[in-house]
Amino acid sequence: MGPRRNAAINLSDIVVQDVDVPDEVDLWDTFLMTILDIPSAIHRGEADLPFISVGDGTHLQLLQVDIDAGLWVVRTRFEPGVTIPKHKHTGQVFAVTLAGSWKYVEYPEVNIAGSYLYEPAGSVHTLTVPADQEGVTDVWFAIYGANLNIDDEGNVWAVIDAGFMLEFYLGMCEAAGLPRPDVIGA
Repeated sequence: MGPRRNAAINLSDIVVQDVDVPDEVDLWDTFLMTILDIPSAIHRGEADLPFISVGDGTHLQLLQVDIDAGLWVVRTRFEPGVTIPKHKHTGQVFAVTLAGSWKYVEYPEVNIAGSYLYEPAGSVHTLTVPADQEGVTDVWFAIYGANLNIDDEGNVWAVIDAGFMLEFYLGMCEAAGLPRPDVIGA
């Protein structure tokens, strides 16, 4: 393979042949309209989506849902000493720790600010935050599929997925007297 070359295209040099274009159609306008129809990025500021208290020292901010893909993206703030129920993931999970520290009871690794964690589908664990942690632990999660909360015998006692999370988050916002948040994908 030879050296890579950059190419520039002068739009006035483009020749359209064998196309019947009515005189009233401006190809330049048509080209621009195609470019303008490209989807743009969707932004939400931190204040646009409230954190809601779950009541166990966990505060959730639902950023995005895609129910068809089974995706839910949440930012979670955990108070010191929080342990969430043991659960199994039916899909992959991606996590970035923004502040604080946390770990899984079943594993030795500790996630600290700047840590990235990948969880394959089928992983089972119990998330815990050290009781002596100063300040909140802040983690961003992208979760595919469901969290199956399980007891010590492996029996499922709760299923949390994108659809449940959307209904739960919107309901908690409404119960707190907050306006309906504009969650991406909702």
